[in-house]
Parts: sequence; C-alpha cells; structure tokens
Amino acid sequence: MRTSWRIFRLFGIEIRIDSSWIFIFGLITWALAAHYFPSHYPRWPAWHYWGVGIAASVLLFASVLAHELTHSLVARSKGEEVRSITLFIFGGVAEIAEEPGTAGKEFIIALVGPLSSLIIALIFFGLWFAVQGVSEPIAALARYISVINLILALFNMVPGFPLDGGRVLRAIAWKVTGNLKRATRIASITGQTVAFLLIFFGVWQILTGFFFNGLWIALIGWFIHSAATRGYREVLVKEMLKDVRVRDLMDTTFETVDGSMSVQDLVQDYVLTKRERAFLVTEAGKLAGIVCLEDVKAIPAEKRQDTTVRDIMTPSDRLETVSGSDNGSNVLARLASGKINQVPVVEDGEIKGIVCRTNILDFLHLRSELGV
Repeated sequence: MRTSWRIFRLFGIEIRIDSSWIFIFGLITWALAAHYFPSHYPRWPAWHYWGVGIAASVLLFASVLAHELTHSLVARSKGEEVRSITLFIFGGVAEIAEEPGTAGKEFIIALVGPLSSLIIALIFFGLWFAVQGVSEPIAALARYISVINLILALFNMVPGFPLDGGRVLRAIAWKVTGNLKRATRIASITGQTVAFLLIFFGVWQILTGFFFNGLWIALIGWFIHSAATRGYREVLVKEMLKDVRVRDLMDTTFETVDGSMSVQDLVQDYVLTKRERAFLVTEAGKLAGIVCLEDVKAIPAEKRQDTTVRDIMTPSDRLETVSGSDNGSNVLARLASGKINQVPVVEDGEIKGIVCRTNILDFLHLRSELGV
C-alpha cells in the first residue's frame, strides 16, 4: 500500500511526498552523479559529481513543486479549494477539490504551470550565462535546471489529458461545445493517443538498446493513459450523480450506539454481530460522533473493556455531514476530501441516515446494469 508523508505547509497548502518519491530521488541523483555530469565534465573530482548531483535533484523537485504551487495558488485565487500537493515518482500533483466551474478557470489554471516552468528555465539560463567563467559546477547545475524546466514546460503543453496541455485543450473544447463531458472525452482520447505513442516509442528504445530511457518513457505513457481514462470516468460519475439526491442514496437502517458503551461491548455486540465497519454514536438522541473499525483496532485488546466509545469516536463537530437535499456529486466530493467511507445525513439536528461509498457504488452499478 502506497504511503505519503506531510513534510511542511507552504502558503497554507500541505506539501506531501509519496513513498515512490524516495526511489526516484535516489535514482535521479545516482544517474546525474555517476553518468550525466561525469560524461560532460570528466575532469571534476568525485565529490563534485555527487554534490552537484544532489543539488540538481533537489532543484529539480523544487521546480516541480513550484510548477504545482503555481497551479494551486491561481486555483485558490479563483475560489477553488486546494487540499495538498504531493511529489511522487512521475513528478507532482496538486489535489484540487473540484473541477474548475468554468472553461475560463480551467484554461488559466492549466496554463500557468508551464509558464512558471518556462520562467524558471529563463532564470537559470541567465544564471548559467552569468557564472560560466566563474564556477564550472554552478554553471553546469544552472544549465541542467534550465534545460530540464524547458523540457518540463514543453512536455506539459502536449495536448493530452491529464497534462496541462490536455487541460488547455479541454478548456477550449468546453468553451466551444458548452459540454464538460464531451470536452473531457475529447481531451481523454487525445491523452490516450499520446500515451500509446510514448509506450510504442519506449518499447522501440528498449529494443534498440536504450533500456533505461525506453522503460522510463513507456512507464510515463502508461501513467498518462491510466490518468486520462480515470479522468473521463470521474467526470461521467459526477454527471450521473449531479441530479441524484442524497435521500435516494442513503441507508436508513443504520445502527447507532451509545457513547458510554465500552469498546469491548461494541466489538462483541455490534462489530462481530452486525458485521458493520462504522456506527453512529448518539447521546440523548443527538448525533455525538462516529466510530469506525480503524478506531477500535487502535485500542489494544486488553484495554477495550476500560475504554468507552466516546473516548475513541470522531466527535460530531469534526464530522462531514450532508442533508437529504444535497446532490450525489457533492457527497462523493465530501467522501473523497476527507478520505472517509461514510457521511451522516442530518436535517434539523436529527439523523436521517448515512451514505457510504458502497451505497454510491451500488447505485452506479444498478444504473449501468439497466443501461441508464
């Protein structure tokens, strides 16, 4: 299971690194220090190669972070919620809560990322020009970062979803057709075409003896194909759910437990008997919180008798809740934003039901079977 870690916050946005980032950071550093810089600058001492290689890797990912941060800050200025930025094996991704509401927003948010990479490329090109006769290692570092940011800007402008160029294409198609679903399909098909071309080119590179380069290009193609397909499916799901009310999705046969109950009794009388993974907690007839199987598992077996449900539940003031009149697309966004599996349905302080991921999946599956 992949993991990510929060490393700091920047402009109020959580910056995270995926576990795959550690591998690619080490691989890039090794490739630069052991191959790239020695082949271009053979007279350097060994410690120069590793020093400049590490610095280049750090600046490369700082450039990727700057690219994604530009997307995020512009999206936030347009009223969009930005949850986090995660650096991973293929670069970085900004997690924006919702699709931009208009084609104009999409166009601007997508375009500023490659522009930021181009500006960084120009800055480091200027630095390279200024220090050529002063320090060869610094000049080499500046030249590498300049070139890599230029490549990053140009590659991201390839018109294939989910690359920035693909999002620009979707924005234009959205503006012309007035239909987000159709625009996403156009951009997705273009993205899949670009992905197949990259995969075929990568395989050709492998067969002609450039194994590492070919493998990397093919993996990037595979990633783009998966993301393009997934992006279109997500839009289809939101389209199917936008006219569905929460009251049509919610489960009204939910179980509630009292906050004073011991965790041991919860396990014996509810978790094992009802075979449910989450229970709403009530006190004096009001919603007090929710307790999940993960909360129970965090308590050692020998301490469960002396621990109450109230001690381990997520209290109501920290819960995501929805009303029966909300649409299905909104509740799906709530589930995704909190990385949770269920949301209570509350109206006038009274619990009406609970919506789980499984309720939404069952609804979508039924519609698919009926050809709706």
